[in-house]
Amino acid sequence: ILIDAGLFQGRKELRLRNWEPFPVPPSSLSAVILTHAHIDHTGFLPRLVREGFGGPSLATPPTTRLLRAVLPDAGHLQEEEARFANKVGSSKHTPAEPLFTVRDAQEALGTLAAVPFGQTFTLKPGIEFRYHRQGHILGAAAVELRVKTAGGDHVTVYFSGDVGRYGVPILREPEPYPGSTYLVVESTYGNRLHDPGDPRDQLAETINEAAARKGVILIPAFAIDRTQELLYFLRELVEDGAVAPLPIFLDSPMAREATIAYRSCALEHDTEMRELVREGVDPMVPPNFEIVGRVDESKRLNSLAGPAIIISASGMATGGRILHHLKHRLPDPATTVVFAGFQAEGTRGRRLLDGEAEIKIFGEMVPVRAQIRSIPSLSAHADADELTIWASEAATTPAKVFVTHGEPEASQALADRFAARFGWRCVLPAIEETVTL
Repeated sequence: ILIDAGLFQGRKELRLRNWEPFPVPPSSLSAVILTHAHIDHTGFLPRLVREGFGGPSLATPPTTRLLRAVLPDAGHLQEEEARFANKVGSSKHTPAEPLFTVRDAQEALGTLAAVPFGQTFTLKPGIEFRYHRQGHILGAAAVELRVKTAGGDHVTVYFSGDVGRYGVPILREPEPYPGSTYLVVESTYGNRLHDPGDPRDQLAETINEAAARKGVILIPAFAIDRTQELLYFLRELVEDGAVAPLPIFLDSPMAREATIAYRSCALEHDTEMRELVREGVDPMVPPNFEIVGRVDESKRLNSLAGPAIIISASGMATGGRILHHLKHRLPDPATTVVFAGFQAEGTRGRRLLDGEAEIKIFGEMVPVRAQIRSIPSLSAHADADELTIWASEAATTPAKVFVTHGEPEASQALADRFAARFGWRCVLPAIEETVTL
């Protein structure tokens, strides 16, 4: 049984691991259990299916819905990047091949089966699991895997997936960790605390500063959750008079589909979101809002004069339509690029935030003269304090905690924190390490 089937992202040496043989024959897997729709948790599924995995791939109903947009879009991006590399000769391989194709993605979608939150699902006699809400993005879940041992006892392994935030709009908050025999926990922000400032104030200040320069504001945003949160905040800011009603363009087919899903999954909405909908408000549609569909419509934004806002994926500027906008507008000092989320080491987003003077896009070096900003308090990941809150209600003490999904310093910091706060035995597993439970 495999929990999540994601792509490595960030540094080149990590991305190259996506091309390495899978550690076990994919055909030997009985099931894949997906925690949420982000590509670093699901993006390898098409490749896994192409190499022999026959399903099932299990996910919550909202995740299943999102993946019908996410995986084909990812396959399309893989194909486009390979085509472009072959056209300009920017790949060391001839010909450049996509990691997987749209057809592979469609095959992977055929293995999906939805499992509702809180429902016990039997994988095999003596092996069952259930999902717990995590609030990270729409449909995000923790996995509580329960296995009956030869002696008749039960062992539970709890996989956190990605833990969400408290007090943020749109989605319900994470369900607390209930305790288990073993815990596998993420540590993306294990050594950091989020900026305590209100992201609305930070966003308003950045927009007003950029608008005064008559420039275009580019926001590389994750298509799922971050885009919807930004639209929610922009509607509030315009309604409150904190920012002018600038033209706002959403230029991401996947973000468009994700926004439709966010609107329709009412069971996952928090109290405030449900109340707004009851009042007839569309919480994620600010004034002067336009969704860009076709490629030619996206290209027409190149002639757009500021002030205006373009929201486009991907959030770390690793692919998608945002790359065309960055290539066109980074040399313009009037442009403001606003990062609204975590930027992994080795990504273009991280390099721009680190102040690099030029960035390679589509095989060309592009000078960076634009203003580069970030909204540090915007994140879908729990920080160190929030992870501690999430873990603090455990009814039983885990025998061992495996700290994963973080840069080494973050993972070690969370391990030290949990050991000091709860007395838990925490370890940092290595890639492909085998552990007997």
